[in-house]
Amino acid sequence: MHRTFYEYLMTLRNPNDHSEIAEFAKNAFLDQSFPKQEKDYHRLSDYLELNGNYLPSMAVFDETYRAYEASESTGGDSYQ
Repeated sequence: MHRTFYEYLMTLRNPNDHSEIAEFAKNAFLDQSFPKQEKDYHRLSDYLELNGNYLPSMAVFDETYRAYEASESTGGDSYQ
């Protein structure tokens, strides 16, 4: 994996998209403490469980992280 989860997540920001994942990306951008250099699922999950009150559920993170892993294994963005 070359880019961090945060870098991937920022590719999903879109002010015209109000999906849960786009909202997650927007709120992570606004979260000054978000672990921007992290790639590890468990560390990110722990952070979000304690600090991610902007997530409607951890399932949003899980789905986004799976798409991140897929994009890193194929070398591009895979979220539809």
